[in-house]
Amino acid sequence: MKEQLVLIGNGMAGVRLVEEILERDPERYAITIIGKECYPNYNRIMLSNVLQNKMTVDEIITNPYTWYEENNITLINEDPAVGVDAAKKLITTEKGLKVPYDKLVFATGSHPFILPIPGSQKDGVVAFRTIDDTAEMMEAAGKHKRAVVIGGGLLGLEAAKGLQLQGMDVTVVHLAKWLMETQLDERAGKMLQKDLEAQGLKFLLEHATTEILGEARVTGLRFKDGSTIETDLVVMSIGIRPAAELAREAGLEVNRGIVVNDFMETNLPEIYAIGECVEHDGKTYGLVAPLFEQGKVLADALTGIEAKPYQGSKTFTSLKVSGCDLYSAGNIMDTDGLQSIEAYDGVNGNYKKVFIKDNRIEGIVLYGETSDGNRYYNMMKKGQEIADLQSIAILQAAGEEAGSDDVVAWDDEETVCGCNGVTKGDIIRGIREKGLTNVAEVGKVTKAGTSCGKCKPQVQTLLEHELGEGVTASTGICSCTDLNRDQVMTQIYAKHLTTSADVFKELHFANPEGCAKCRPAVNFYLNVAFPTEHKDERQSRYVNERMHANIQKDGTFSVIPRMRGGQTNPQQLLQIAKVAEKYNVPLVKVTGSQRIGLYGVKKQDLPAIWKELDMVSSQAYAKAFRSVKTCVGKNFCRFGTQDSMGLGIKLEERFEFIDTPHKFKVGVSACPRSCVESGVKDFGIICVENGYQIYIGGNGGTEVKEAQLLTTVETEAEVIEYCGALLQYYRETGIYAERTAPWMERLGFEAVKHILSDASKRKDLIEALDVATAAKRKDPWHEVVGDRDIQEKLYSIDRRELVTVGD
Repeated sequence: MKEQLVLIGNGMAGVRLVEEILERDPERYAITIIGKECYPNYNRIMLSNVLQNKMTVDEIITNPYTWYEENNITLINEDPAVGVDAAKKLITTEKGLKVPYDKLVFATGSHPFILPIPGSQKDGVVAFRTIDDTAEMMEAAGKHKRAVVIGGGLLGLEAAKGLQLQGMDVTVVHLAKWLMETQLDERAGKMLQKDLEAQGLKFLLEHATTEILGEARVTGLRFKDGSTIETDLVVMSIGIRPAAELAREAGLEVNRGIVVNDFMETNLPEIYAIGECVEHDGKTYGLVAPLFEQGKVLADALTGIEAKPYQGSKTFTSLKVSGCDLYSAGNIMDTDGLQSIEAYDGVNGNYKKVFIKDNRIEGIVLYGETSDGNRYYNMMKKGQEIADLQSIAILQAAGEEAGSDDVVAWDDEETVCGCNGVTKGDIIRGIREKGLTNVAEVGKVTKAGTSCGKCKPQVQTLLEHELGEGVTASTGICSCTDLNRDQVMTQIYAKHLTTSADVFKELHFANPEGCAKCRPAVNFYLNVAFPTEHKDERQSRYVNERMHANIQKDGTFSVIPRMRGGQTNPQQLLQIAKVAEKYNVPLVKVTGSQRIGLYGVKKQDLPAIWKELDMVSSQAYAKAFRSVKTCVGKNFCRFGTQDSMGLGIKLEERFEFIDTPHKFKVGVSACPRSCVESGVKDFGIICVENGYQIYIGGNGGTEVKEAQLLTTVETEAEVIEYCGALLQYYRETGIYAERTAPWMERLGFEAVKHILSDASKRKDLIEALDVATAAKRKDPWHEVVGDRDIQEKLYSIDRRELVTVGD
């Protein structure tokens, strides 16, 4: 017989615990869940989106009834537990059911706090906690015009904005001097108020409500100073209280909440508790991420896995109300020993404040520009010392770009989704072990991106890094805008926008700084649109392109010098060997593109290695024209019909260092045997007796796409001409991060062929390519080796160790 595991509470924390148990040992328990509401488990955080007409109730259901059935879970719904006999291990529900247990988990959550003032029970007074509360608010908005939200905290402001979008005249009443006083300091709170007032919300701060007026239904409020306000609806959003009454009656130790130890055990055997109802080390939590962390600890303990003790959580708050972005984490109160670093940009409405104690981050407040939030939060969680970071740039490493949030470079234990406590490692393991291929699948398995959604671009970046061309590119830019690639490009040309900042401002991107997904895309589009006016924004490129090297899983890098056409000589081989030996390179390998790669190189060694190699980069890390793979050709092979290696070298010399929407691979085979797999290259050449067959749109990778025959030409010059024309047409019409195979499917092969078959159009495209790349086709490592500032800033090199061409 399986042990009977009973969960009291069908909310987010409890059901997440059950999911964690099923993940570890699905056959261990017979599980029963007892719930109070008449719904299956849903995402309470998304209620504000329902109120704001962004989502429906069905869309916020995270575990439908079929999930309970599929996992053989007994759900007792709309029948709350009212009694627990710990001696008999028996639970009694409101409707009289008797439910035995072997192990019992309290996940009863919390109650919304209702002010104990006259009139609080009148019709039209509601909390904002459940689906039913939300439905009542929306129904009231359809009948009435005025609403008051009591409470200027996170949930209260989201409720206020939602009611305003429902057509109501909304006033927020708040007891404190500024909004969200427990998460924001005064300056940030006042900035938030100003922005929300500009959107039509009204505020009464430092007002204490003493009475709710009206007969059967609310008609107004009276305040402590004697003033009043008329209203048809009152929403109470002034905090929560742990729902611990049942636990206290059962004999559990209860202070503010149910007292638990580091393994979520209560004072009674076989009874556990997690979520908003518990008190751990004197603290209670009302945010989701800590509750999920507790669930992982308890799931380990209940399935016989050695559990790491729960040590409490560092919490954060992220809010976006109609364009107002804020981020808060940790301790932001000016207590003894707490110092701060502050930066205020009154022109753009941005504010950053980092609280420091003992050389470590203790708290964070960001308003306006919040892209640094995850970086600061992870520094705080790890207890990272900040002595070597620049305070003037708000704890930004020397030379590091502001807002640098390339998730690929993060450690696995760093948090990507703060709402749900999901780390980079959780996402990577899900992609690798469960074959996840899109953001929705990652969200379903790990919960990343299923709450506020701000981390979705980072999840997409991890998918693209892990799966490459296995990820289908979206036709849109990112979550910052509804505009797709063509619409963005049209506006760039029409309004003559020449910087990313101009694009984000003029096209009304939700994030005025862009995000990790749209910044590199917009930078590329500007490079294509106005190559002579737009200055490439290095800080917008992904980490590999900023560092000019592929970052590896352990944080080291690869060095892959270019060997045009795959050809090398003894001097190059000797030099590579000397460098590999001198710098203790752990792996030297022939790459798939017939180059020799050095792997495991330390970041600070990169400039010196490139200087000593005295070779140019193959750009194996870039969205650009890559190396040309060739066979030995007719000069050595008895089957060869043309000089494939010589043509490959000419192609590389002509087009190397040219940026493209995605990597652009070329192969030249000297005969139809196609030893270099020309048929799965973006641009493939198969040499025949009478010339060169040109194939386009082939891709290898997780989804192999066979290239299609474009034409057959007689001369090498024609091959190079077609290649240049294809490159520029792809640059001008491709979606950033879109390989040529899906690009050609989107445009249609015949349409692409029609363009490239026109000699005058090819000439125009090549001229445009030459103009666009004239000043930008250069080896990036030559610049790095010759610039001491870049070495010091990007590669963290001590000035005594800097190298230059003349050394």
